[in-house]
Amino acid sequence: MNLIEFLWRSRDRYPLAEALVDEEIRWTYQELTERVERVAENLAQRGLGPDDHVLVVMSNRRENIIVYWACQRLGAIYTPVNFRMSESELAYCIQDAQPRLIVAEGGLGTTHKLPVLRESLDPPPPIIWVGEGNDTESFDSLYQPGQPPLGSDNLPSQFHPAIMLYTAGTTGRPKGVPRTHGNEISAAVAHIIQNRYQMMESTVAIMPLYHTMGMRSVLATTFLNGKLVLLPRYDPDMLAESIARERISALYLVPTLFYDLVNLRHIDQFDFHALDKIGYAGAAMTTALTAQCFERLSPQIFVNHFGSSEVYTFTVCSWLNRKPTCAGRPGFHEQVRIVEIIPGAGDPRALVKPGSPGEVIVHLSSPEAFQGYWNRPDATARALRDGWYFTGDVAFQDEDGDLWVQGRVDDMMISGGENIHPLEVEDVLSRHPKVAEVAVAGMPNPKWGQAVTAFVVRLDPSLTAEELDQYCLANTALADFKRPRQYIFVPEIPKSPVGKILRRKLRAGDYLP
Repeated sequence: MNLIEFLWRSRDRYPLAEALVDEEIRWTYQELTERVERVAENLAQRGLGPDDHVLVVMSNRRENIIVYWACQRLGAIYTPVNFRMSESELAYCIQDAQPRLIVAEGGLGTTHKLPVLRESLDPPPPIIWVGEGNDTESFDSLYQPGQPPLGSDNLPSQFHPAIMLYTAGTTGRPKGVPRTHGNEISAAVAHIIQNRYQMMESTVAIMPLYHTMGMRSVLATTFLNGKLVLLPRYDPDMLAESIARERISALYLVPTLFYDLVNLRHIDQFDFHALDKIGYAGAAMTTALTAQCFERLSPQIFVNHFGSSEVYTFTVCSWLNRKPTCAGRPGFHEQVRIVEIIPGAGDPRALVKPGSPGEVIVHLSSPEAFQGYWNRPDATARALRDGWYFTGDVAFQDEDGDLWVQGRVDDMMISGGENIHPLEVEDVLSRHPKVAEVAVAGMPNPKWGQAVTAFVVRLDPSLTAEELDQYCLANTALADFKRPRQYIFVPEIPKSPVGKILRRKLRAGDYLP
């Protein structure tokens, strides 16, 4: 099987079912597939073929979806990048991927630099522009019927690269993660099973398509003849309006976006009765936010996904009503272990005891698992050892066999000789009624080595460090040595575009307006 066949089968099954909504544009599966074929024919005429990278710098708009499926039709490698990247990051990705073609949306971030940046390649790849403000070839020209029509011979195999995602990461330069048709099909099937999706599910595509969560929503919805509602520009009110107007049945978001949604002051004005399945990934969700989601969205199914771009699923938890923040059990395709933390030299046989923190590793036999980074043998050697992917995440297993994530290996603090993980401190502080957001990091300290430091966004300006310290002292869930030694009140917590806390910026003091 390959990905394009899933689109074809959905077209054949329900050709008139609504497939995609982009503002006033509504396409059925028949209409979507016709446009994909035309664009693929035109790209083939321009010489695009198997294994060619197509660098995509776009928001979540219909042209982005078309390019994705056209790449799958031709065996090309869809290579989306974050349109908010710095010029140096974008230049690195162009050099690294060596794209045969660039498709870009005018007016986004550093896209105006693309004509210059592409000159680093020989020959420079052509750019096809989407949107206004460019006098070169526009995307609309690709909708003209191509000649000759494409045949169904020589379709890509399940082992053929389908997409290359660049990991955003919290440190260092991006790493390309090539994923095959088989990887992506397996991840989509697992996503459907683990979320208990049904035929004709509908969702809002607000997670960017350069992120694994965005792609899961696209594929799972397409496989099920569902409706994908695009939201190119994020706005909590627009999200709420889309959920109500389109009778959205499922959402898959980072916790930051759920926070914005459930804290809309006028949330009661929207009809969310069709929304019965929600899930989150990409970052930790606090106990307080979990409770708000249950209270204000009333989901029948609420799932925490723990995973990565490299291996879509590690574990899943659908019993958050009993165990908020829990990461649960291994996913549909996975074998997971927790081993002793030895950065860069961990042993998959060195299992830790239940209740003890260790590094999470996932077996590479999973059909969801990648097999190495693009042009980065150094990073591949660090991450893949003895048939296991070393995730860099710290977790422990409780007496029931459920997994609890504590943070990244790199984020672990050592204060007074004790190992402390940010998430357990953040989870306690987030429950204080005057705290809007909190992030914890270790700051250099001559006595403790690292001082546990809480960076707090206040809901109420009267909140003081003394009040928070007394709150921690009174909370039996937090050992005394883990409570913060200092509190810093900040206007906002620095995050990546997909909601990951950037602790390196906190440690560097890069949190001031």
